[in-house]
Amino acid sequence: MTLTDGIEAWLVALHVERNASEHTVTAYRIALAQFDEFCRETLADTVDVTEITEADVRPFLGWLHDKGLGKRSLRMKLTAVRSFFTWLVRTGVITKNPALLLSGPKLDKPLPSFLQESETTSVQTSIDTSTASGQRDLAFIELLYGSGLRVSEALALNIGDIDIQRRIVKVLGKRRKERIVPVTTAALDALAAYTQRRHELVSDMNESALFLGERGKRLSPQGAWRLVRRVLGPITEATKKSPHVLRHTFATHLLNNGADLSAVSELLGHASLRTTQVYTHVSVERLKEAYTKAHPRAEEE
Repeated sequence: MTLTDGIEAWLVALHVERNASEHTVTAYRIALAQFDEFCRETLADTVDVTEITEADVRPFLGWLHDKGLGKRSLRMKLTAVRSFFTWLVRTGVITKNPALLLSGPKLDKPLPSFLQESETTSVQTSIDTSTASGQRDLAFIELLYGSGLRVSEALALNIGDIDIQRRIVKVLGKRRKERIVPVTTAALDALAAYTQRRHELVSDMNESALFLGERGKRLSPQGAWRLVRRVLGPITEATKKSPHVLRHTFATHLLNNGADLSAVSELLGHASLRTTQVYTHVSVERLKEAYTKAHPRAEEE
């Protein structure tokens, strides 16, 4: 079977047998047409699929890279080629998948989005705290930023879970792992003001949730996301405006100001220091940016 014929048969099978979407079929068709073109250039005008080896397939990614394709596109093209050969093995056309052990380029892990320290000071003035919901918004934001809680941890809090005298909060994190985190003065002040007006939001006096939504029940994850986006929208140019950005900001600001990596990891409830190390990259990138802007010779060739 020629490579060209095999590709056409695979695309038909992909559509009929696997009921793949038109988008998937189109993407795979383009990828395999490029692979066919590559084989014609590097092997022969007509290639039998039984003769293609791993050594023949490996340069394909470099060929695509030279055409300007990015890492994500390269991984998708390799997936298409690997799936094609997997089908040929399953149908008995070939005995071994020559693309099986090939790996695509690792994707760059995006650095977490975070607020500048100057932006966090704008939170209090950007929220209308004349209403009970405004007091709730400020308390919620200050707690996420001041203690680095996951949104799920903050939403699970009940009245009385924050120890005001000891200035700590006990939370139940991932894998039901309990940890104790300090609470800032700003968060405690905002929480005190909110709890005095919390009754204005509650619909059931037996409701124990600390943070309430507009219907008087426990604030939902969707409600929390809307709350944070509404507050952060006017004050930051950060690409993302989600509750997790406040957790990122908590970690980044601690490290920027000299906190020990292992201490920050423990405060965040990370199982491994490796997870926390991404925030050191954020700090390094911030320093490099400041250096580039400020040093007179930073951009010299």
